[in-house]
Parts: sequence; C-alpha cells; structure tokens
Amino acid sequence: MTTDANSAPAAQSAPGLPSRDRAAIWIGLIALSALAWIYLARMPMSANDFSPIVARMLAAMPAGAADASITFLMWAVMMVAMMLPSAGPTISTFAAIARPRPGFSAAHVWMMVGGYIAAWTAFSAAATALQLALQRAAMLSGTAAATPLAGAAILAAAGLYQFTPFKDACLSGCQSPIGFFMTHWRDGAIGAFRMGARHGWVCIGCCAMLMALLFVAGVMNLAWVALISVLVLLEKATPWGRTIARVAGIAMIAAAPIVALAH
Repeated sequence: MTTDANSAPAAQSAPGLPSRDRAAIWIGLIALSALAWIYLARMPMSANDFSPIVARMLAAMPAGAADASITFLMWAVMMVAMMLPSAGPTISTFAAIARPRPGFSAAHVWMMVGGYIAAWTAFSAAATALQLALQRAAMLSGTAAATPLAGAAILAAAGLYQFTPFKDACLSGCQSPIGFFMTHWRDGAIGAFRMGARHGWVCIGCCAMLMALLFVAGVMNLAWVALISVLVLLEKATPWGRTIARVAGIAMIAAAPIVALAH
C-alpha cells in the first residue's frame, strides 16, 4: 500500500470524469480491441502470411521458433481483443482520480493501459508455452482444440475455480476499482504503468482459467473466443458478476462429462 497521504482522499473525492474524456477513453479502448479482433479474423497461420520483411525474419529463426512466435503473437493480440473492453471502467476511474492531480496528462491514462497490456502479454507467453506443450503431447488438434479427456479436465478445473476464494478476491478487485486505487495508488507516468500492470495481474487471477477454456473448443474458434469474452465482461462489469461466475462454473462442471464422452 502506498504511503502517499493524499491517495485515499483523492480516491474518495475524485470528481466525475467529463463526458468528453470518458468518451475518448472508451473510443480508444474499443478501437484497440477492434483492431485486435480484425487481426484475429485475418490471423496469419504461417510465416508466408506476413509481409516479406517479417517473413524473412521468421524464416531466419531456428526450427520451431517461427511457429512459437506466431502462436505468441496470436495469444497477445487475442488478450487485447478479449480483455481491454472489460478494463474500461477501471481505466475511466483512474482518469477521474488522476485528472485533478498536479502533473497529470492524458499520456498517464495510456501508460496505465500499457501496463495492463504488458501483464496480459506476460500471460500470453505462459499460454504459448502451454499450447506448445499440449501439442507435443498430442493433446491438441490442428485448430488447437483439446482432446475430449483434456477438454473435460479443463472444464472441470475451470468450473471449480469459479467457486474459490481466490477467484472471489480477484473478481472483487476487478469490480471495485476505487478500492484497488485506494490501496495501490502511484503517481506519475511510471506509477500509472505499474498500477496498470498490477491490475492486469488481478484480472489474470480472475480470468486465467476462463482463458484456459479456449483450448476446449479451439483457440482459433472465434465464436468461442467471443463467447468467453462476453462471459468475462459480464463477470467484471455487471452487479451480478459473482452470480454469473457461479452459474458459469456449474455449467462448466456439468459439461465436463459430456465433453469427456465425445468422439
């Protein structure tokens, strides 16, 4: 917790964010997310799908490194597409608290966004390693969908996770940005980046198992990606987030044996 004596009062009494500023933040977040979705829809599947310069760089990599790089890029862009919209309320709250402070600029808002994306990019590296390990173990299909038994195990684990105290704590951090900023406030551009990264890790704690669900129907299945994105948004941005999380958890656990018996 920061020792800045002005942090808690600022969080408690921050004025509402002007509509123009709020609109600018949301337009920026939606634009970034939309660009990420466009990339996913036109997802490059091999080095030859990139520009000639990038293709030559990938071709010069050791065997397997090019595929790993493409997979990592897919995960990193997918996390931007899925997670940025759900971070909108927290980003707007940060701007409302920071705006009256000396030295604030709009760049601080985007530094926070950058920190948030950096956290999910680190998660993407772990997800890439997991995908490559599952592929080596022959537990994924060509569309990166898990085998029935592996998919069932993921569903059951994700469903149980929805009921854990850690999930509840992380979900609370996502749903209550004022409380988050009162305990983690840092001033300045670097402080904004650090808070964005810290909040990103809170969101990873909340949603990592939901991201694991991507392996159930296929990481490249955009309809499935969109469905999970909606679930994340409903959990984090509505007053019924905990109820939705538990209902979804029950559905995951119930679906696990059905998936296990699939052929």
